[in-house]
Amino acid sequence: MIVVTAPTAKIGRQVVARLVESGQPVRVIVRDPAKLAPDIRERVDVVQGSHSEADVVNEAFAGAEAVFWLVPADRWAPSIDAAYSGFARPGIEAFAKHGVQHVVGISALGRGTPVATHAGHVTATLAMDDLIAACGVHYRALANPSFMDNTLRDLPSIKARGSFASPIAADLRLPMVATRDIAAVAAGLLLNPDWTGVREVPLLGPQDISPADMASIISEELGTPVSCRQISGPELKAGLAGLMSEPVAQAMADMALAKNAGLDTGVARTPENSTPTTFRTWCREVLKPAYSADSAS
Repeated sequence: MIVVTAPTAKIGRQVVARLVESGQPVRVIVRDPAKLAPDIRERVDVVQGSHSEADVVNEAFAGAEAVFWLVPADRWAPSIDAAYSGFARPGIEAFAKHGVQHVVGISALGRGTPVATHAGHVTATLAMDDLIAACGVHYRALANPSFMDNTLRDLPSIKARGSFASPIAADLRLPMVATRDIAAVAAGLLLNPDWTGVREVPLLGPQDISPADMASIISEELGTPVSCRQISGPELKAGLAGLMSEPVAQAMADMALAKNAGLDTGVARTPENSTPTTFRTWCREVLKPAYSADSAS
């Protein structure tokens, strides 16, 4: 039995789809089963609730050999530590209690860089990884840079103003990865658990790309001029006021500043950690259809 947490999230739903197609028995933990795709809902075992709750994870992890672990975003967490390590502690205790052997988790690049200790969400994610690693499971932390898919959040601004804002310096090229590539790696590890120990698995995408590069590619793929405007950390935090708690907004700003200072540049790209989807391909296959659908609605 493979258990998938956050099965309706961007990555989680793609992991579930791949696992179900393999024919392996799959159990999901989900707050609202109605949000599962109908073809998935009828082919998985469902445990309803949050994987931050001890009774839920104890039910879900009983008899499980492997778990896909993803902490959902909590915009209103009282602290960034509560959003990650606090959320994860019941699940980590349940890993040990039920003898779960393999865990594949969604993590972040940055470990070992000078700015990793003050990088908001990334710092909290790495601390959670340490807790999972210490509980005795075989663990693979998928260490990701920024997601290409986050660009979908900029569609309203692109459509209304022909621009998007970024806290990353316009000419700073950093790795980016598509969530579909993350899901492919995660599903592969879960379906072939012939690995042991604890290790990070960096997923860097095929090339580094800057916000200016992104704007140019988006312009070409959408057939309309799109520009990028850099914003500061304080501007980012101010723009998030009212949309999330102050500690979470501060963590977002801290993470952006850390990325500008080299958080995502500590791992060299190799054939093993390069995922296949380019930003241009992602724009053509994901962003452009979403843009067209939005324009037609």
